Amino acid sequence: MKKVKTAAALLCSACLVLSGTAVPTMADSVKVVTLGADLTQDQKNTMMKYFNVDSNQVQILTITNQDERDHLSAYVPLEQIGTRTVSCAYVKPTQSGGIKVRTANLNWVTCNMIATSLSTSGVKNCEVVAACPFEVSGTGALTGIQMAYETATGEQLDSTKKELATEEMVVTGNLADEVGKNDATTVMNNSKIQVIKDNVQNVDDIYNIVVNVAQQNNVNLDSDQINKIVELLKQIAQQEYNYDDVKATLEQVEQNTSGDNDELGDIDDEEDDTVNAGDPADGDDILNNVDNSALGGDIVESSTENPSLEEDSGLIEDDGDDQSDGDLSETEEPQEPDGDETTDDSTLGNTDEGDTDSDEGTDDTENDTTSDELDTSALTEDQKTMFDKAENFCKGEYEGDTTALTTAMEDETATASVTLDAENGATLAKNVEKAYLKILTEGTASYQADGTEIYMSTELNMVDKSMKEIFGLSADAQASPELGELSDDDRQTLYNETMKFFEKLYGESTETYDTTDADSTETAGGEENAE
Repeated sequence: MKKVKTAAALLCSACLVLSGTAVPTMADSVKVVTLGADLTQDQKNTMMKYFNVDSNQVQILTITNQDERDHLSAYVPLEQIGTRTVSCAYVKPTQSGGIKVRTANLNWVTCNMIATSLSTSGVKNCEVVAACPFEVSGTGALTGIQMAYETATGEQLDSTKKELATEEMVVTGNLADEVGKNDATTVMNNSKIQVIKDNVQNVDDIYNIVVNVAQQNNVNLDSDQINKIVELLKQIAQQEYNYDDVKATLEQVEQNTSGDNDELGDIDDEEDDTVNAGDPADGDDILNNVDNSALGGDIVESSTENPSLEEDSGLIEDDGDDQSDGDLSETEEPQEPDGDETTDDSTLGNTDEGDTDSDEGTDDTENDTTSDELDTSALTEDQKTMFDKAENFCKGEYEGDTTALTTAMEDETATASVTLDAENGATLAKNVEKAYLKILTEGTASYQADGTEIYMSTELNMVDKSMKEIFGLSADAQASPELGELSDDDRQTLYNETMKFFEKLYGESTETYDTTDADSTETAGGEENAE
């Protein structure tokens, strides 16, 4: 089911658990860069250019997939961890200022999610830049951040607090699937502030805090969501954090996510692509000394020091008017969220385990995996019904939601043919949904038949061509990165099952179409009846 897989992927993203191997104590202000082992050398060079450092200025750690497995295997099945690590991080421990985070090309993990979870793990002051040369979710970066911090400081963080940090990311991430990243982070962070600041231990008091924070921020939570937050905060309260140690970080995140950031200001835009290089306030500020030109094109960004970056990049939705007043009180259960509402954050975006050579020159339909909600407002009622069915199929076939799949196929025995990990499945679902929405929105007027059509419906022929591109089955087409680890047979199977659904949706019998040999099959009247 989707939530189970999502939890696993979030857990992977939140991994802050390190091996017990002792690390030699290093001098103050040592800076560490982590590079994903599955990047090419050119891509590693790109990241060093983006971080704006030379190898003689920092210590470099290469983070392998085995590192992630070592740190995650107690929490996540190996098949959920994946086989590649490509995200990178640049970490500098500091003496004050709290945890400051900047991200680039991480389309699921945000700066505020990283900052508040790191505070739970025991990190007090640190500057972090987490990035990748192309868009990914950011799971490898999080593992690297923790490893880099312990390496740079020579200190091992408390294992219980690291586990709580992991759980916090899981709870926050699952909540984000329901209400959005910004609201989920707001409720978790602001509730945590009150619990730690006032040393609240009583469960009923913690419950009331969560309800009140949700109400104050117009976030509707059901009882199950509240209880999960309360259970986590109860464990956090038992650790007796010193509020002074986490104050700077938590209050910064509160300002960022609650919209109270007028006093923070924005980082001034520079005419070139270097962001405030050599900031006179701190000449060694790694957040504001990155070189955006190294990554090229549009970059998905977020920064705890520049909250507007998240909205500009589409990482968080401007949902101030989307939530109702959430008429919550301390004594009554919150309203259930609207089951038909889809947030911007219902998918994870690209995985860190994709094809690392596919960051440039790819088709937008195949690889545009930002978490923006798809705009279906231009669809007619009938088109919206068809799109909703396709969306259900994607959730079922690619993300493992059996209920969604049986509903879409109208078959109680329907099961997913190929198992994908949560991140890859979510990315594939988004790619297929975007391709189909584009066809529905733009129509068939511009379509030119090329004699290879096998369906009577022009739209279905257009869908078929798009699916062949996504699954890498047409001439000279390369499969989307999230399918990079699948065998040719598995990709063919996924394509077959996908087209079986669309055939059913358009009322064309699968008996007239042999999907195992799509390129050479001709159906009776196929060419004559192509529109």
